[in-house]
Amino acid sequence: MSGYSTELHDFIANTMRMSHVYQPVMLMELLRGGGKASTTDIASSLLLHDQSQLQYYEQITKRMVGRVLTSNRGITERVGDDYTLPRFDELSSDEVEELIALCQRKIDEYIEKRGDRIWGHRTKSSGYIPGTLRYDVLKRAKFRCELCGISAEEKALEVDHIIPRNTGGTDDETNLQALCYSCNAMKRDRDDTDFRGMAESYAARDAQCVFCQLDRDVIAENELAVAFRDAYPVTPMHSLVIPKRHVADYFDLYQPEYNAINALLRSLKQSIQEQDAAVAGFNVGVNAGEVAGQTVFHCHVHLIPRRAGDVDDPRGGVRAVVVGKQGY
Repeated sequence: MSGYSTELHDFIANTMRMSHVYQPVMLMELLRGGGKASTTDIASSLLLHDQSQLQYYEQITKRMVGRVLTSNRGITERVGDDYTLPRFDELSSDEVEELIALCQRKIDEYIEKRGDRIWGHRTKSSGYIPGTLRYDVLKRAKFRCELCGISAEEKALEVDHIIPRNTGGTDDETNLQALCYSCNAMKRDRDDTDFRGMAESYAARDAQCVFCQLDRDVIAENELAVAFRDAYPVTPMHSLVIPKRHVADYFDLYQPEYNAINALLRSLKQSIQEQDAAVAGFNVGVNAGEVAGQTVFHCHVHLIPRRAGDVDDPRGGVRAVVVGKQGY
C-alpha cells in the first residue's frame, strides 16, 4: 500500500466524521473518475444516494405517472410495487431500441419547448437556498426536523419557506425552517405554520424536578428518553421510562418521544425476560394527572414485570387502579 493510499485509508477509516453520506460518496466518485470529477458528476452521485429524493419520485410514480399510464391509459399494469408492459414479449430488440429513442426525442422536444419550467414543482416553494444560509438554518435547528424531531442522520432535511414563495415568502432566514423530507412533503406550499423552536424545546429541563435531576442508575437510554428502576418497585425489576424533556402529561409528548419511549419499553421487556425467565407478562401504565394518581409531574411510563403467582388473581390487570373494579 502506497503512502498516499495509506493516508487516504486512514482518513476514511479513522479520521472522517460524518453527518451524512456526502464525503464518502464524493471520494468514491473521484476514485472512480481517475482522481477527477466535475461538480455535476459528484452531484449526480449524491442524488443516487439521497433517499429523500428516491422517496419523492416513488410518490410521483405511484400518484402521477404510474396512475396515468396504468389507470387512465391502460398502457402499463401494476402488481404491488412492480409495473409492467403486459405485451412486451411481442416486441423485437430493434423495436425496443426504436421506442426508447422515440421517448428520448419526446423528452428533448419537451425540454426545448418548456425549458426549466418543467421542474417548477420542485422549486416553486423551496427554491435554491445558498449553502451558507442552508447550513445556518440546519445548525439553528440542531440538525433535526423542527416538526417531528428526527435527526438529519436518519432522514434528509430540507430548508422550508414558512410563508411559501408563491404567496410572497422571502429567502430571509427568518422565513426559513428545517423540515425532514416527509414533513415538508406533507406541508407543501399550502401551509405557513412556523415550527421553529420545536428543536430547542427538547432541551427543556426543570431544576426542581426529581426526574430532570435524575440521580439514579440509568439502565437504558436513547436520544429522547431514559429508563431506570422504580424506587418503590411493585415487583422486582419494575422500571420507569421517561422523556428527557420536562413535560408533565403523557398526552403532551411529541411523536418522536412516543417513539423513543416505546423503543426503550421493547428493549427493556426483552432484557428483563432474559434476566428472569419467570417473567411471563407485563403491566404498562401511565398516571396522567393528579386525580389519576400522578405524584411526580414529569411524564413517566411504568413497566411492571409479572410472574405467575405474584398475586392471587391477576385477572383485570390495570383495572385494579379503581378499587373493586378489577373483577368483571
